[in-house]
Amino acid sequence: MSDMTFEQMLDASFKTIHTGEVVEGTVIDVKPGEAVLNIGYKSDGILTKNEYSNDPGVDLTSVIKVGDTMEVKVIKVNDGEGQVLLSYKTLALDRGSKRLEEAFESGEILTAKVSQVLEGGICVVVEEVRVFIPASLVSDTYEKDLSKYDGQEIEFVITEYNPRKRRVIGNRKVLLVARKEEAQKKLLETLHEGDVVEGTIKNVTDFGAFVDLGGMDGLLHISEMSWGHVERPKEKFHTGDKLKVLVKEISENNKIALSLKFNDQNPWVGAAAKYAVGNEVTGKVMRMTDFGAFVELEEGIDALLHVSQISKDHIEKPSDVLKVGDEVKAKVVDFNEEDKKISISIKALFAPEPKEEAAKEAESDEEVASVDIDAVIAEQEAEEKTEE
Repeated sequence: MSDMTFEQMLDASFKTIHTGEVVEGTVIDVKPGEAVLNIGYKSDGILTKNEYSNDPGVDLTSVIKVGDTMEVKVIKVNDGEGQVLLSYKTLALDRGSKRLEEAFESGEILTAKVSQVLEGGICVVVEEVRVFIPASLVSDTYEKDLSKYDGQEIEFVITEYNPRKRRVIGNRKVLLVARKEEAQKKLLETLHEGDVVEGTIKNVTDFGAFVDLGGMDGLLHISEMSWGHVERPKEKFHTGDKLKVLVKEISENNKIALSLKFNDQNPWVGAAAKYAVGNEVTGKVMRMTDFGAFVELEEGIDALLHVSQISKDHIEKPSDVLKVGDEVKAKVVDFNEEDKKISISIKALFAPEPKEEAAKEAESDEEVASVDIDAVIAEQEAEEKTEE
């Protein structure tokens, strides 16, 4: 018979373990804060959530279940209460460090969820190893607020790996720049002047809108937004709007000019018959100067109503009898298709003037014809912009 006591024989039936040893265990109980593993030792092993993950919010019941087998490292054989303390994250850190080193050397693209947003950048965790991505390397454009990335899964590469200093730096910007360059190259290979393409408004300014064409931005200048007059682009267009635009020009330095002035919508096509001299028209007063009012006959076609043609009676300035938004009826007295200028007269709707007034009427007509409408509009728009 053996001289060993029952307790000695029982202890001998269990394997011997040492601090730092990697063992395999089976989960026999799980709580949110800790799990109990049978590791074939006389005492069960305890795995706390702090030794499972660096994520303080982890709930072990959501990531471990009874019956799971796990490889863990022994960090203390006896914690003073006869329990064996185990660590899972230590092994994960070792695996993660090796994984990141390989990714650094090969340039592999990694994917991970953003775990923390800091003032100077964001953090992701790859197999329990924290990777820091500085704010300057998060995007290819400046972003003041990085909070939108919190919890978002992103792609990046490792551009600095120094395990001794525990310094692992990720870079998302380099991927975005490379992909944008590829998209630009592909777009320029297929895009031609005269094409009609769909884009998304990226930004709206006082002078136009920048439209994302899928790899490159094109400029939709305020003068190309409509056949009509657009004073404030931000009232007509908004970030995120989708537009079908005409590629008007692609410059040598790959600048793309866009337009919404499609030829089949050109209001001047057929205008010669519609606004022939003598035709009666109806329009809305859009702008006024001291010498006359500009009346919109339709979107893209304005006519000058000279102060001398507003009434049979003498008036000093248009604002004495008209205001912006008024609808007026008048007769076309001059049509210049080449210069795209039309002059109208309310006075011409009335009965013909006596012969003695003919000379004055002729002088008025000459005065109307001499007005440079484009110069006046440009001057007026410059004044409005200065006032704003």
